[in-house]
Amino acid sequence: MAGTTVRNWLRAKGSPGGSKVTFLELFFDLVFVFSISQLSHALAAHYSLLGAAEAALMTFAVWWVWIFTAWVTNWLDPEKMPVRAMLIVLMLLGLVLSSSIPEAFGDKGLLFAGAYVLMQVGRSVFTAYAVRHSSHSNYLNFTRISIWLAVAGVFWIAGGLLEHEARLIAWVIALAIEYAGPASGFFVPGLGKSSTADWDVSGAHMAERCALFIIICLGEAVLVSGRTFSEMPFSPMTGLVLVTSFASTVAMWWLYFRFGHERAAHRIEHEAKPGSMARQAFTYAHIPILAGIIVDAVAVEFIFSHPHEVGDLGIAAVILGGSGLFLAGNLWFKGATSGKAPLSHLAGIVLLILLTFLVPAVEIYVLGILAALVLVIVAAWEYRSLGSAAPAPTLH
Repeated sequence: MAGTTVRNWLRAKGSPGGSKVTFLELFFDLVFVFSISQLSHALAAHYSLLGAAEAALMTFAVWWVWIFTAWVTNWLDPEKMPVRAMLIVLMLLGLVLSSSIPEAFGDKGLLFAGAYVLMQVGRSVFTAYAVRHSSHSNYLNFTRISIWLAVAGVFWIAGGLLEHEARLIAWVIALAIEYAGPASGFFVPGLGKSSTADWDVSGAHMAERCALFIIICLGEAVLVSGRTFSEMPFSPMTGLVLVTSFASTVAMWWLYFRFGHERAAHRIEHEAKPGSMARQAFTYAHIPILAGIIVDAVAVEFIFSHPHEVGDLGIAAVILGGSGLFLAGNLWFKGATSGKAPLSHLAGIVLLILLTFLVPAVEIYVLGILAALVLVIVAAWEYRSLGSAAPAPTLH
């Protein structure tokens, strides 16, 4: 009887609505609206090489805890009460994690690390228990994952107890362990390694979950530009910067959703081994996409506050780097799901590199306009090359 009950925690794959994203999953994502906001503010407030490294590490961590949860809810049904309770607990821990971000390398390091480890290990142990009767291969898979995350957790907690550079080093080791896990099949002596054939995911669900997360990130970019604009006295310059940031965000939306998301959803749903594609296209390739949006939001704040600055390499790095990361992520994502890297994206990255030669000669707001223009050109190029007859993106 217990086995039957636990099996009922799984999604009914193959049935109508079996891969549909639930309202609870969307509710869960609200915590990560806060996370993205905290990350962009942390980078803007501590903008230096060390601050950028710390922000990058926390971005990797936030994405990892989110994407692992997306994988889990691909198998477990959030409409079942035990799974629902698990997600709500994760939301609470995620709120603690997000709240700790500004002081993660200060007084709240242990709080950040503790919340993160509880989320990662707790969710994986719960999933191993939930699938233990329905799928022996997945039970072993999540047992291995739990072990890997627990080993990484030692370094997370140790880093929370250390200070300054020692904390950063410990947390880099922890992240390296976690990110190496999927690539190594979560190999554990005595338990073997997982196969991507075991990761039988619903491609439609995974694609939609990631698409909704990207919408959240783009929404944060809109909020940053709108909030900053509202706090400043109106002038033609602030109006121009607002229009520029909006155009950049729209171009990002178009680049991801017009051809990338819809094609990826179709491809992974018909893939013989969807787990392998999900690991590359969604688990890894979305990291630079996410980072690009966060960095671009920081760039908008800097352009608003220093529009006439000339030759500031730091501000130029976030302006060009945000667009560059976003294009690089989409290049990887679309290449993985179509088998061919889009030439338009490669050209866009080259154009951004060439713009670096203008940094000493142009004002920051002009550089922002040029970076946004590159995204618009890439979007128009892709649209023209792939044809206007392609289906418009929809979320099912």
